[in-house]
Amino acid sequence: MHVQLPDGSQLELPEGASGLDAARSIGPRLAAQAVGVRVDGDLSDLRLSLEDGQQIEILTTRNGDDPDALVVLRHSTAHLLAEAVRRLYPGVKIAIGPAIENGFYYDFDFPEPIAEEDLDRIEEEIGRELAEGRQWRREELERDEARRLFVEQEEPYKVELVDDAEGPISLYTQGDFTDLCRGPHLIDSKPVKAFKLTGLAGAYWRGDSANKQLTRIYGTAFFSKEDLETHLTRLEEAKKRDHRRLGRHLDLFHFDEHSPGSPFWHPKGMAVFNQLEDLRRRENARRGYLEVKTPLIYDKALWVTSGHWEKFRENMFLIPVGEEHVYGIKPMNCPGHMLLFGSKLRSYRDLPLRYAEAAPLHRNELAGTLHGLTRVRYVTQDDAHLFCTEDQISAELDGCLDYLRYVYGIFELEPRAELSTRPENKLGSDEEWDFTEGELRAALDRHDISYALGAGEGSFYGPKIDLHITDVLGRSWQMGTIQLDAQMPARFGLTYIGADNREHPVYVIHRALLGSFERFIGILLEHTGGDLPLWLAPVQVRVIPVGESHAAAAGAIAEGLRKAGFRADLDDRDESVGRRIRDAELEKISRVVVYGDKESADNLAVRERGGAQSRKTLHELVIGLTPLASPPSS
Repeated sequence: MHVQLPDGSQLELPEGASGLDAARSIGPRLAAQAVGVRVDGDLSDLRLSLEDGQQIEILTTRNGDDPDALVVLRHSTAHLLAEAVRRLYPGVKIAIGPAIENGFYYDFDFPEPIAEEDLDRIEEEIGRELAEGRQWRREELERDEARRLFVEQEEPYKVELVDDAEGPISLYTQGDFTDLCRGPHLIDSKPVKAFKLTGLAGAYWRGDSANKQLTRIYGTAFFSKEDLETHLTRLEEAKKRDHRRLGRHLDLFHFDEHSPGSPFWHPKGMAVFNQLEDLRRRENARRGYLEVKTPLIYDKALWVTSGHWEKFRENMFLIPVGEEHVYGIKPMNCPGHMLLFGSKLRSYRDLPLRYAEAAPLHRNELAGTLHGLTRVRYVTQDDAHLFCTEDQISAELDGCLDYLRYVYGIFELEPRAELSTRPENKLGSDEEWDFTEGELRAALDRHDISYALGAGEGSFYGPKIDLHITDVLGRSWQMGTIQLDAQMPARFGLTYIGADNREHPVYVIHRALLGSFERFIGILLEHTGGDLPLWLAPVQVRVIPVGESHAAAAGAIAEGLRKAGFRADLDDRDESVGRRIRDAELEKISRVVVYGDKESADNLAVRERGGAQSRKTLHELVIGLTPLASPPSS
C-alpha cells in the first residue's frame, strides 16, 4: 500500500503497517523521536494500522509546540500519575484522566482526603517510574472480558465506563498498571522530560452534581524543561491576573453560594458594565439597530417550536406551574425576537430589521464547570437579530464584520475567526446548509479574514463565525459569534411580503460581538491585569487631601470633576499621603490629585499611574482627560 507524506511524496509500506512502521521506514532517528501520527488530519496512535491512500504526518519530540504532540505526551503522563497514586494510596479508585488545554488531569476516589502538600510525594513517585522506564502496550478486549478485569481490580468507575462503551475495548498497560483508554499514547516514557503537578480540585463523577465528588489532580508536561519553566512562569502571572482576585481587590463583584454562577455587581463593577452598555447602545443606534425588550419566561410550546426543548432543555431552568404547564427561563433572546417579528405582517420595505437586546439570560451550567465571570449561569449578551431577505444577507454580514472590527479595535484585540459548520443534530436540509455556510465563507473572504474550520461545531439551527482572541499570556478565548439561520424563522412561520405581493422566507443573523458582558469583563481584566483604559475604569480620578484642613477644598475638586462627567472620588481616610497614593496605584487608578497647602483649583498636583507628575489647573485637567474618557468613535 501507499501513504502520502506532508511534502506530497508517496511512501510504500506493506499491508497492515502502522504509523511506527512508517516512521521506521523513513529512518531510525525519526522512529526514535516519534510520539504520534496524524492520519488524514486526525491524531492517531503510532501502533494502529494505516490504510492505503491515507495522508500521514509523524509527530515527534521536535514538535514541542504542536497541540497534538503535546496531547500524546500529557495523556501518557496522566497515566503515569494514576500508576503513582495507585502505588502510594492502597484502596484508591481511579476514574478518568484526559489531556486538556495546557496540561492534563486525573480524577480519583481516595479513601482519605489528600492535600496540596501531598503532590510533592506523588511527583517523586512519578520520577521513580521515569527512572525505571516505562513502555505502553495496547490491546483490545471484548466488553465482557474488560468488565471482568476491572471487576477483579475493584475499579467501579472503570466498570461503569465499560458498560457504556460500544464495540471492542482498548486498554493500555505500563508497568503493572492497566487502564481503560482510547489512546493515543507514547511508545515509551523517554519523551517525558519535564512535568509538574499543579493543583487539586473537587470534581463530580461525570460532571453530575448528583454523583460522588472525586479529587482531581491537575498537572502538565512538556518535551523540555525550558518549555515547562516558561509555562510555570506564565501560570504565576495568570494567578496575579486572575479576574476573580482582581474583582475582589478592585471591589467590582463577588459571588455567593445562594446563587451559584451569578455575579453580584458592586457599584464600581457596574460602572464598568454600564460603560460597555453605553458603547453597545451608542453604536447600535448609529448602525440602525432598534432596541427592544422581550419577556424572560415562556411556556414550553415556544421552546418546542424553536427547537430548544429538544436540543437545549438540559441547560434550561424550568418552572412547573400547576400540573400541566411548564415554563422556561430564557437562555437566549432569539425565540422572543421571532415572536416580535411575527407580531404583524412584514413587507420587504421593512427589511432589514435589526433588533438589539441585552437582556439577562440564564443557563443551567453544571456546578463543576462554573468559573468566575468566564462561565456563569447569569449571562448578559450584547445580542442582536437581523431579519433580512436573501439578497440582503451579504450586506448585513458585511455590516456585522465591520462592527466587530471596530469593537475589537477599541481594546486593541486581534480577533481570529473559526467557521463552524453543520453538526450531526442539525435542523434543515444539506442544501440549506450549503447555502448558509457558503454565505458566511464568502463574507470572510470578502473581508480578507483568514479562518479555521470547526467542522460540526455549528449551532443546531445554523452555521456560525466564532470569534477568538489571544490574551497577553498567550491564552485563547472564544468571544462573540455571527450566525446565519434559515431554520428558526421557518419553524415560527416567519415570512415577508415581497414586491411581487407574495410571501417569501426571511433569514436571521444572530449576532453577539463581545459574547457576554460578564465573560468579556473577566477576560479583559486578566488581559489588562485590571489596568483598564480610562474610559472604562471604575474610578478615573482620585483626590487625596493632605490633611483634615484640606478635605473640604479637595472634596470640591472631586465634585467639580464629577460635574464635568468624570468618575472621581475622595480619599480622606486617616492614613498617610504615601499610603493613600500607594493604594490608588494598587487600585489601578489612572490619575491622582494630591491637594495640600500649595494647591488650588488653578494649581493642582497631578500624578499619572506609573509615577509621572505635573501641575495643572482644574480646567486643564478636564480638557486633557476628556478625549480619553470615551471610547474612540467609529
